[in-house]
Amino acid sequence: MFKNLFKKFNTEIGIDLGTANTLVFIKEKGIVINEPTVVAVNTRTEQILAVGNEAKYMLGKTPPHIEITRPLNHGIISDYEVTEKMLKYFIDKINDDKFALVSRPKVIICVPLEVTEVEIKAVEDATISAGAKEVYIVQEPMAAAIGSHMPIQDPIGNMIVDIGGGTTEVAVISLNGVVNWRSTPVAGDEMNRNIMQYAKEVFNLFIGESHAEQIKIKIGTAISTEESIQFPMRGRDVMSGLPREVMVTDEHIREALARSVNIIVDLVKTTLEVTPPELTGDIHERGLLLTGGGALLKGIDRVISQATDIPVRIADDPLTSVVRGTGILLEDEALLKEVALPSARKSKK
Repeated sequence: MFKNLFKKFNTEIGIDLGTANTLVFIKEKGIVINEPTVVAVNTRTEQILAVGNEAKYMLGKTPPHIEITRPLNHGIISDYEVTEKMLKYFIDKINDDKFALVSRPKVIICVPLEVTEVEIKAVEDATISAGAKEVYIVQEPMAAAIGSHMPIQDPIGNMIVDIGGGTTEVAVISLNGVVNWRSTPVAGDEMNRNIMQYAKEVFNLFIGESHAEQIKIKIGTAISTEESIQFPMRGRDVMSGLPREVMVTDEHIREALARSVNIIVDLVKTTLEVTPPELTGDIHERGLLLTGGGALLKGIDRVISQATDIPVRIADDPLTSVVRGTGILLEDEALLKEVALPSARKSKK
């Protein structure tokens, strides 16, 4: 699957194949790819028409024979062929003459917490068959914690809440391992759908997913603000079918997002309830860390803090925490072997 990737690089790489965005980290180069995990396909010819930002701009604007697809579902690859072509496109965009041919690189790939042995083996097989010398599978919250410089090697409780596009994962980490965790499909994409549903039910307006995301980013909040913020919501009137625009406020969007925010808060509380008392004490003293794109929702850190009576901080650049974690692991062989999941290929032998 990654053969086109390996041909471009002469060094070790880390990959965060997210439901919403794909990021690639190259040792000694840093993050070289950060684009939406979106692909436009011509269903008549099976040809890839656009990838990444270009494909995302097409969302909701295509004729019937052009399909906008996301080849990952809740962080798991659901369409290998499309994913391979997407990665090839990203690598071709780099077009750096300094990259030489390499036959067998080391690769770190991040997966969600709720991943099966079969899915792990599928990722390993695809990567090895593509030419990788070594493949290491690392859980996304673990990589995010490392990328955020949490002291995961110490015998203390580290709590991380990773709100991505397809999943929200809450994990308690100590001594390089996940002590307990919880996961839900309620995350950034679900919040976009919340806004779309709210627009239909309250304003009788059909709006697209991209516009809903734009509204979420511009005026989405999880807690009341001192000043009201407005933003135009544009779409198609449910009754007349004609274009219409209404002005919505942050209060409207906060109401739309309330259900998803409450589910995430409950997930944090549920995880804390099953955490050993010694680690709970550490978390209460040290606080928890928010990563992922959903961490950028205004006020969500305050909502979680108020509900749990625990300090909450947002990671520096939460969108790239996972892939930056793979970069640190590429430099620390001992830590990588500690946190990598057991190989499903070896267990099958």
